Amino acid sequence: MHWEIRPPKNSKMGDHDVPRVGSHLEGRRIGLMICGGIAAMKTPMVARALRRYGADVVAYVSKEALKYVTKDTLEWATINPVVEQLSPQSEHLSKDKPIDAYLVAPATYNTINKIRHGIADTTITATMSSAIGLMERGRAKILIAPTMHGDMHNSILTESLQHLRDIGCTLIAPRDDYGKHNIPDNDVLVAETIRALSDSSVKGKKFLVTGGPTPVPIDNVRRITNRFRGRLGIEIAKELYFKGADVQFVLGFAGIKAPSYVPTVNVENYDAYKDSVLNFLKENKYYAGIFSAAVADYKPSTVYEGKIPSGGKLNQIELEPTQKVIDLARELAPDMKMISFKYQENMSHEELMGIAKDRISLGHAAVVANRGEDVGPNGEQVAYIVPNSGEEEIKIIGKANIARKLVEHIEKL
Repeated sequence: MHWEIRPPKNSKMGDHDVPRVGSHLEGRRIGLMICGGIAAMKTPMVARALRRYGADVVAYVSKEALKYVTKDTLEWATINPVVEQLSPQSEHLSKDKPIDAYLVAPATYNTINKIRHGIADTTITATMSSAIGLMERGRAKILIAPTMHGDMHNSILTESLQHLRDIGCTLIAPRDDYGKHNIPDNDVLVAETIRALSDSSVKGKKFLVTGGPTPVPIDNVRRITNRFRGRLGIEIAKELYFKGADVQFVLGFAGIKAPSYVPTVNVENYDAYKDSVLNFLKENKYYAGIFSAAVADYKPSTVYEGKIPSGGKLNQIELEPTQKVIDLARELAPDMKMISFKYQENMSHEELMGIAKDRISLGHAAVVANRGEDVGPNGEQVAYIVPNSGEEEIKIIGKANIARKLVEHIEKL
């Protein structure tokens, strides 16, 4: 790409600021415990990823870790002094500024085994001895991201990790590649930290969430689908996961992926979608089902074998209605709270609200309704949450905001 060699556009952000994407860690202080592995080089970006959700991050760093990341870089990333050794200020106790969560990332073989056996001979391990005491009193959370060569995953490590999990620590699954336990991606570390600190009323409850289109085939190559992608469904599944819910996400085929930390089944067509939803409902008891998928209303009566030759006229494709999966779900799980979505075009807002309220009268816990004509100032999706309480509908702009407000409504249920 040809560059015109010009200065960047002015920004209101300061040099140490980060773009905010959420407030889930607002008012939370996170101790980022950095052990001496090569993955320590990635920790400044971990700190900034936490700050994007409002966290106040303080880095604790071992002497070995400073071989791979500098103190100056960490102070730039956290905008806090780095703790590299303990002083008369008793940094390992964090009494003056309590730490809400201790994230050990990367967590090396040596440090994990020392923490498990109560050895407190370094800045990191001494701080973790205090952290365990705080955790056992319900005053802090501990998250551990094991990061090391695969040959070091032996029975000693397994026993230590199992013990730490048993006493209440959260183990963050490593990203396994090339025979190594690699440090997880930043979004995984952030999601698990947010989830661990959640005190939401939906924590531990089971949710089935759907999103995306459900194409129907014409032949073995072609299919009929719609333009929806499933981004709102992904935002809803993420928000519920952040809150600590037990989420199962079913995502239709549209070329986008859900975050790796959200348990997801990807389905390629309407039949696979219907079977997946119904099988989940047969095998599990869900607190609520959130059906945001853009499900196909029609399918071809006949699916041609092979590929219809191109170049000629395709005079007619006879379509027949599909089964309403949401109705089948209601029959299978009558006690599950049902949250449905309705999209319309070329109708008034009042008519749209009338359709939503008709669904409420059928027992739906809430309906999220929107029109193609309604967009925000920057082209964002505009939707209305219609509650079953008889209260007025709630207007929301933007997919992330819609997901957040919907989950807040569910929390009130």
